[in-house]
Amino acid sequence: MPLEGPPDVEIVGAGITGCSAAHTLAEAGLRVRVHEARKVAEGASGRNGGFALRGGAMPYDRAREWLGADRARDYWALTERYLRSLADLVGDALRPVGSLRLAADTEERDELRFEYDALREDGFEAEWREPVEPPLDRRFPAAIFHPTDAAVQPARMTRRLAERAAASGVEFVQHHRVKSLEELDADRVLVATDGYPSGLLGEFEGLIVPTRGQMIATAPISEKLFACPHYGRHGFDYWQQLEDGRLTAGGFRDTDLTSEFTADEWVTPTIQEALEEFLAGLLGRPVEVTHRWAGIFGLVLDFLPVVGPAAGHERVWICGGYSGHGNVLAFMCGDLVARAMLGDTQPELSLFDPARLLATA
Repeated sequence: MPLEGPPDVEIVGAGITGCSAAHTLAEAGLRVRVHEARKVAEGASGRNGGFALRGGAMPYDRAREWLGADRARDYWALTERYLRSLADLVGDALRPVGSLRLAADTEERDELRFEYDALREDGFEAEWREPVEPPLDRRFPAAIFHPTDAAVQPARMTRRLAERAAASGVEFVQHHRVKSLEELDADRVLVATDGYPSGLLGEFEGLIVPTRGQMIATAPISEKLFACPHYGRHGFDYWQQLEDGRLTAGGFRDTDLTSEFTADEWVTPTIQEALEEFLAGLLGRPVEVTHRWAGIFGLVLDFLPVVGPAAGHERVWICGGYSGHGNVLAFMCGDLVARAMLGDTQPELSLFDPARLLATA
């Protein structure tokens, strides 16, 4: 529905971040317009593997080392709270089934054990599994089960967030690529495109590195083998079984890593073949692949989101850089950046200050 009067805030990007921020701003009484080059949820927010995980993109024990024990604990606890809020908002687009992080070898098994011990020491729920159940035991020696995590249908979830924002008065302008800030009338602009280059961020452009994630989906299989999202080999392999029996799998960027730092969404034979071989190995038989696709996420070298005003750009704010963990972090950071734009800056945002990228560029 068109706004009555000029917008107070314009948002570029109608993924999870943009929808979350728009809803918070509109609920506070601001006039909000969201611009999307395609349609709602047609970027990475609707193209990802469907994992809703607590925490950041780094292992928890490493977060304690890099951020300090208190800040890491607060960060993980905040993501858990937002994950619960997300579940309340999006209904059956989210299934609270937990997630299983697997060790691919004994070295990774020891790394996972350090993370498990750190989580338990700080009071977070986690279960150590060694050995793991068939058919995983053929290639994975141990795992951490995270009971607070969830599986999501990402496009449906994003559209549910958009519907809530629209019901609060947000105007969505789809099929409109914003090419210049001069096109926008609002006093404040939020660029919420994560890894997709916007051309709107000046010297910040490219410091959130566009990174391609490729996926496949199979025909339904009769056996129910995987009750929750699974990921292993430091997150390079991830898969889950949907309620209709289909398997979806993604990752294997490291089989052709240099080709995956790109904003091009097409799939490549090398990674697609690796994904097929991986699922065939898990099942012990070839798989019938019915769908192939790719999406672009934003990678940041310190694995922390980038949230706040763009230094040197008077009216521009940034929110993105989730390093592959965007389903929860985008929802959380969209709300946090909106609150900051309203004058309510939460202490956690000091970790995510965009200015740090310029200091290391």
